[in-house]
Amino acid sequence: MPRQTTGTSITGHGVWHPETVLTNEELCVGFNEFVTRENAKHADAIAAGTRTALALSTPEFIVKASGIKQRYVQDKTGLIDPERMCPNIPDRPEDQLSYQAEYSVNAAKKALAVAGKTGEDVDLVVLGASNLQRLYPAIAIEVQHALGARGYGFDISLGCSAATGATQLAVQAVRLGQAKCALVVVPELTTGHMNWRERDSHFIFGDASVALVVEPTVSAKPGAWEVLSTQMLSKWSNTIRNNKGYLDRCDPSTEHDDDKLFHQQGRRVFKDVVPMASKFISEHLAQHDLQSSGVGRYWLHQANQSMNELIAKYVLGREATRTEAPLILDEYGNTASAGSLIAFSQYNADLPAGTYGMMASFGAGYSLGSLLLQRQ
Repeated sequence: MPRQTTGTSITGHGVWHPETVLTNEELCVGFNEFVTRENAKHADAIAAGTRTALALSTPEFIVKASGIKQRYVQDKTGLIDPERMCPNIPDRPEDQLSYQAEYSVNAAKKALAVAGKTGEDVDLVVLGASNLQRLYPAIAIEVQHALGARGYGFDISLGCSAATGATQLAVQAVRLGQAKCALVVVPELTTGHMNWRERDSHFIFGDASVALVVEPTVSAKPGAWEVLSTQMLSKWSNTIRNNKGYLDRCDPSTEHDDDKLFHQQGRRVFKDVVPMASKFISEHLAQHDLQSSGVGRYWLHQANQSMNELIAKYVLGREATRTEAPLILDEYGNTASAGSLIAFSQYNADLPAGTYGMMASFGAGYSLGSLLLQRQ
């Protein structure tokens, strides 16, 4: 089989996150105080059997359910306040850099430094995130302006596959000659769309950003990661949703309902996604006549430790080592679409030239995306 390639390479990568750390222990103190107050407030209804008492949370429960031990957050004062249960993030005036643009610029500067590029070298900015701070103007254009980049920029929204989707669009643009130096930015400020009052998911998300630089392989330096091929798939599912939108104010009766925040049918998602993602990755490898054991590293979507471990097991036919399928969940929590790219950025330096790597994500939609890479 002729060697497949897109003729593009990832030449730079960088990760940035806020300094504030929120541990499971801190999170549970605030959450359990909220639960205690709510149960006391509705004690009569609970005693009458017309209302179910809320359950307490523990650090051990969180680790067992997800593998998460801490997360970085923009603000934790509101998250541990039982009266607030929401991050305190002051609105910024329109003449200041937005939060997601700031996240993007911070990660972009690191990625550009690795690639040996400056903002002026960039002629395309593709921003992908599970939630966007505003509808327009595109945050990517704000980032383009802040970096002094040329060309054009746009945002995409594809749930937890937004980052791999954005990367594939950057790859396609460079491949077609529409850009010579594309920048992918993924500003996942996720804590703002999390329901911190819901026990089964109050611990999931953390805030972080990641960026990649994509250039033609012919101009890439040794050590870059050539993008051999990409793959996307979507299949309708109602199991992971966030219904927040501009029409909310048109119906005051539901404007502030919990469905305007992240919510999911966790067990159903696990049951659906594990076989779907395993098949998706295996089929991508088969396109290159590659055995799963021939891939040196799998940078998988960092949503849940058990999910990652089981998908890797199905793909490899055995348990994967942490070296083969690294996890960042214990430190970062679930960073939505940024997870697989953060894992790539932090766990690729040790791999020699010629090594294959698979970057894959899966999320709401359902949406799935993967990139097969090879070290130059």
